[in-house]
Amino acid sequence: MSVTPIEKVNGTKLPETSHAESWARAGIADAEAEAIRARTAAEIEERRIKAQAEADAVRIRAVEDAERQKLANERAALRFEREKAIELAKIAEADRKREAEERAAGEEREQAEAAKQAEADTTLAVETASNRWRNTAKGFYGLCAVVALPVQMNAFYKPDAKYLLVAPVFIEVIALVALVGAAAAVTAGRPHWHYRLVAWGGALTAATISIVHGLSAFDSATAFGTALASIAGPGMWDLHEHGRIAHRDGTLTWRQRRAAKKAARMEAAEQAIAEAKVTAEKEAAREAAERRAQELARQRADFFPKVWEHALKLAAATGETTVTEAVWKRAHNDIEGTDPAESVDIIRGRNTAARRVIAARSEAPGEKPVKVTSPQINPQVPARGKRGRAGGPPVRGIRRRGDTTFSAGARRQQSIAARTSASEEQS
Repeated sequence: MSVTPIEKVNGTKLPETSHAESWARAGIADAEAEAIRARTAAEIEERRIKAQAEADAVRIRAVEDAERQKLANERAALRFEREKAIELAKIAEADRKREAEERAAGEEREQAEAAKQAEADTTLAVETASNRWRNTAKGFYGLCAVVALPVQMNAFYKPDAKYLLVAPVFIEVIALVALVGAAAAVTAGRPHWHYRLVAWGGALTAATISIVHGLSAFDSATAFGTALASIAGPGMWDLHEHGRIAHRDGTLTWRQRRAAKKAARMEAAEQAIAEAKVTAEKEAAREAAERRAQELARQRADFFPKVWEHALKLAAATGETTVTEAVWKRAHNDIEGTDPAESVDIIRGRNTAARRVIAARSEAPGEKPVKVTSPQINPQVPARGKRGRAGGPPVRGIRRRGDTTFSAGARRQQSIAARTSASEEQS
């Protein structure tokens, strides 16, 4: 066996090995080195793949984040546009409403101005017509005075007393002054009847003078014509003042009064018809209620004779002239032990029907049959045991005082049955 010339490596004495062993160890070392290189390359490749995967994941996340951000920006933009559109729509609606309100206000102002202008025009027209009517009445009064004065002055003419010619003028002036005073009183809202009375006195005096002197000195046409002139002038002026008085006091015209009376008569007739209709409806309802009450009383007396007889007695005892609902309920409870529409037979029938329904439903496929028990065959006293053997028939129990506890309803029904039987035996 040969040894290598190297005796020590790093101060360690190497063992003596053969060439085959050295080559084997070298092969093993090379294999281990190759395995280490392969493992290192695999780790490097794994780390590269992992880094690449992480980079791809980061890039994908970045792309996804960018897409999400883009969608968020788009949604925000759409939301902003929508909010902006809504805001613009609100502004447009507010502008439209404001314009509509301004237009309506303008139309109202125009209508108010038109109504005010129409009222002013009407007032002006009324004042113009009133002034024209007043001036015409004044002119007509003067014309009538000119027509009537010659006859009246002729009646007072005396060659030796010409100053008497002032008398007819004085009479006409009296009427004129009285009518002017009446106009002032009407304007001031003061009493005016005495002014008008003085004016009509002067006018009638002048007319009397015209008739008397005209018939004696002239002809009848002259007499009555001048008399008419003496009355017509003050009369026309008084008609003018009468219209002012009616306008001031709000007096209705003859046509308006007639229309108001007609409307009042029609309203009274309609009200009388409505009252008669209401009275007839109330009477019909009362008769129908009486018929229903009579029919109900007949049915109760036919179907529930005992309860009805007791209800009549109970009503008389409580001071009622008829069987009221409260009396009927109390009588039914006294006789039947229940409220109306309930009785012992009804309750038993309902319970029997309920048990039959339960038994019928238990006959369905897959259900356990239920045996309907009858209260007539179930003993109230429990059995004492079996007869003969364990499976034999039960031995009937013995009834003793106090072995059964009844409910309050059962005890009440027993007392009612006892009272009923006692009353029947006495009758």
